[in-house]
Amino acid sequence: MLKSAEPMPNGSEELSSLAEAGDSGPLVWVPFVKEIVPNVDMNRREMLITPPKGLLELNVRSDERSKKERRQLEWKERKRFQKRLIAAKMKLSEMEQQHVFHGFRFGEKSQASLLADQIVSVNSKLLQQALENVEIASKRWTITESLAGTKLVRNRLRISEKCFTPSTSEEKLGTNFTLQEKALQLISKGKVAVVLDMSGHKNRGKEYDLSLSSSTSRENSETSSLQMLLCDDERFVKAEYRSSMPLVLISPADEIISMKKLFSSNNYFGFDPEKVWFLEEERLPVVSSLLEQNRHKILMKSPWEILQSPVRSGGVISLLSSDNIVENLAQNGVEYIQVCNGERYISRSSPLLLGLVNEKEAEIGIQIFEHSED
Repeated sequence: MLKSAEPMPNGSEELSSLAEAGDSGPLVWVPFVKEIVPNVDMNRREMLITPPKGLLELNVRSDERSKKERRQLEWKERKRFQKRLIAAKMKLSEMEQQHVFHGFRFGEKSQASLLADQIVSVNSKLLQQALENVEIASKRWTITESLAGTKLVRNRLRISEKCFTPSTSEEKLGTNFTLQEKALQLISKGKVAVVLDMSGHKNRGKEYDLSLSSSTSRENSETSSLQMLLCDDERFVKAEYRSSMPLVLISPADEIISMKKLFSSNNYFGFDPEKVWFLEEERLPVVSSLLEQNRHKILMKSPWEILQSPVRSGGVISLLSSDNIVENLAQNGVEYIQVCNGERYISRSSPLLLGLVNEKEAEIGIQIFEHSED
């Protein structure tokens, strides 16, 4: 309950009087972070909060707000969306893609709303780059080919596959054992976050077995690669480190809900629910391969639906930036972000790479599998 010595923001007399009444006041959700809750008095069982302007009104439970307040919030939200829509339409107009707006001239209100949502969600920077490079002949390079001849590779560590097994001993790791120890210290202190990109996994479309929680049930279930990874304490992050490690999962839009259910049904597999994010994979509009009126046009499935395609791993960095995930992790003390394909996560090799990056004070580290085409 909110018990405030000050009037509620925006002169809300109703909320202020409730707050002054004591524990019968309105319930307000406040993020428990140092910037907002700087002082906790355990003896008096009190907390001092310094909320940013607007936070208290925003987080008051909807059933505690008056009808007028709810209308005001809805109006503000519509105004914010309209500003974003105008900005997005201006960006598309600069790229000469005005034909996308034709659906606003006719159709149902729901169809116009669908079109507006899609226009706002377009990553204009990535789209601009795609339009500028669509004429350039290209091929899919391996990481080895991409780095060949560059000055990026300064330190290399070649690890035998024998070191990836669960029974890897200190003797097998040799001098690399210290790298693993450094990495595990960083992980245990919450200095490392993991980003699992599941957007292109092979089991797409399979239903998750919500009862999966042990190796025994796993052997008798048709499971996805994600389930098998999360339940494998040797292959993935050990259970003892999970509560302190932030986890970001990227997946297709149609799997977000089932993925959330999977986590909630399995006690988040040992991760802190407050440190787990589920992000929809980055998508971009599909453009025509041939020039039309001296430009490549965005293709439409219908007047109100843009034809889109997943960006795959190429959109991970922009996705993390657009959702302010990187800033959030930095504020919580994270120093390293490990981005990996969910199909190929190997916990035994990952700490070695992390330890090497830390030891060499490098800005980035890349793990390349022998015979890998990606």
